[in-house]
Amino acid sequence: MSSRGQVVIPEEIRNKLGLKAGDRFLVIADNDVVILKSLISPSLGEFDYLIREARKQARITGLKRSDIVNAVAKVRRDK
Repeated sequence: MSSRGQVVIPEEIRNKLGLKAGDRFLVIADNDVVILKSLISPSLGEFDYLIREARKQARITGLKRSDIVNAVAKVRRDK
């Protein structure tokens, strides 16, 4: 590990996983284990599907747009 906390992922592993410069990771630590989980943004099609599903669940539970606006405002006030 460098003095700036940077870690080198060996080229063989980068190639195997298709990692490239600028990829983002979630870092999880547990005792003496460090896990790097690559974060992959959903494609536009996947994102559209996720939005449709979220809207469907909101309708089922009776969640209204005003509920979301109020929740966001409350979180921003509480910061």
